[in-house]
Amino acid sequence: MTRSLENKLAIITGASRGLGAALARHLASKGANIVINYTSESSTENATALAKELEVNHSIKTLVARVDVTKPDGPDQLIDAAKSAFSNNDTFQVDILINNAAVVNPAPMGSVALSDFEATFNLNARAPLFVLQAALPYLPNDRSGRVINVSSITTSMGFWWQSCYAGTKGALEAMTRVWARELAERCTVNAINPGAIATGMYTSLPKEMLEKAWSLNYMAPLAATREGIDSEETIAAAKDLGGRPAYLEEIAGVVGLLCMPEAGWVTGQVIGANGGGVMTKG
Repeated sequence: MTRSLENKLAIITGASRGLGAALARHLASKGANIVINYTSESSTENATALAKELEVNHSIKTLVARVDVTKPDGPDQLIDAAKSAFSNNDTFQVDILINNAAVVNPAPMGSVALSDFEATFNLNARAPLFVLQAALPYLPNDRSGRVINVSSITTSMGFWWQSCYAGTKGALEAMTRVWARELAERCTVNAINPGAIATGMYTSLPKEMLEKAWSLNYMAPLAATREGIDSEETIAAAKDLGGRPAYLEEIAGVVGLLCMPEAGWVTGQVIGANGGGVMTKG
């Protein structure tokens, strides 16, 4: 049986763990070859293990690429590494690009450090632009390409302490619409806006911030926990978050849908992936 993304090439930034790793697993299960991008030496073991897992379980090809995409030459290094590993008879194509790498840096108004804002902007907003620009010569010319930007529910909800994170993710959503127009003959460009995800990131945030966000999370229609269905860890996390966080597979599944050929009529959109925490009119 032919898998829907057989032999497609997917480049995923920030893919050594968490949501990035879940995205890699999901797309590999559909037959895509995967470039696992990461930055820190401490993530090398995770990235290497993930690559081996994907190759064994799904019979696909992988590339582990330790490249800091916030550096001036980082985006070109990443695409050059992918081209070197996956070019075939001098042909090379980037079918899927997922801008997933991000940093949060929460701080209340009055305590936002310039260095934190610059670091957040460089990874969350600037890097996706220049990674896509580096990949531009290798995108398809038949609209079959897929670019998905991982944004956040914080751009719509006004979460406390998120000037850096929400601000930079809002910039990413704005660029999503620009790119959807400029690249219409090459690829679709969409974003997703997850809320809390079961990665530990949200539970590690300051308690004061979680307490303030509790009521916002509680309003999500799918936030209620389910005894006997949700894991004990998820049910415990929900008590502090105001509702259950999403499972990694639930977010990866939404991205997977946007990568399908059947999603070719969807572009320039921010797709809700937050249990109904934010409802928008498309």
